[in-house]
Amino acid sequence: MTDSTDYRRLAGSFGGVAAEYDRARPSYPDELFDALERLAGRTLKGARVLDVGAGTGIATRLLAGRGADVIAVEPTPGMGAQFLTSSPGLPLVRGDGDDLPFHDGSADFVTYAQAFHWTHPERSVPEAIRVLRPGGALATWWNVKDSGVAWVAAMGERLAKALTGTYHGYGAVNEIVSHLAPHDLRIGTATLRWERRVTVDHVITDLVSRSYLASLAPEERAPLLAVEREALLAEFPDGWVVEPYVLDLTVARTQDATA
Repeated sequence: MTDSTDYRRLAGSFGGVAAEYDRARPSYPDELFDALERLAGRTLKGARVLDVGAGTGIATRLLAGRGADVIAVEPTPGMGAQFLTSSPGLPLVRGDGDDLPFHDGSADFVTYAQAFHWTHPERSVPEAIRVLRPGGALATWWNVKDSGVAWVAAMGERLAKALTGTYHGYGAVNEIVSHLAPHDLRIGTATLRWERRVTVDHVITDLVSRSYLASLAPEERAPLLAVEREALLAEFPDGWVVEPYVLDLTVARTQDATA
């Protein structure tokens, strides 16, 4: 977590790039939800799911597609407006993980897709436990570009040099297990690897949606994006990029009522 001033500035930046976020951010493979169900010990079909920090609904739509009774929770007005456009028919509640606007024991899953690091874990973990039913699960996951691939590592080095103090790299964004350890939870993890094939323009649009660039003024952002476009075209002269991802999933189950 950055300091509170930077946190508010960075978190607030998403509203201005909500359309880019929805259009260019990576989705999630089916294997993620298979692993989530395995670690949770139950299927998503028919489960009440609170998808917190839902953004534009990328994960929310996939959870609904698995048969979940899902409610999106999103604090940012701009992202919420894009959610309503991109995810018609799915319910949206204004709120955040530090103070969930739901009754005790009202959900089977609380999920954070690419979002838990925007919470204060000393508040968000107890809040998730409060709203979960016995045997319910808190699930967090992140798509992270694989820095073991040379071009990804090189991009990270350039951005880190240009954005000192704001860019935090492609590594783990949150040590989630350390925040779960003090609580009486059964914790499981999984790591998946997958890739997508997209255009250079798509990668640049994805970069625009990242908080460390979204928070910059357009004139500050443009030269950084130009450098990345040039580097990508040198690496992928046909204009198509194979983006490798490491997808880290953590599932923490509350105790069953009979345990």
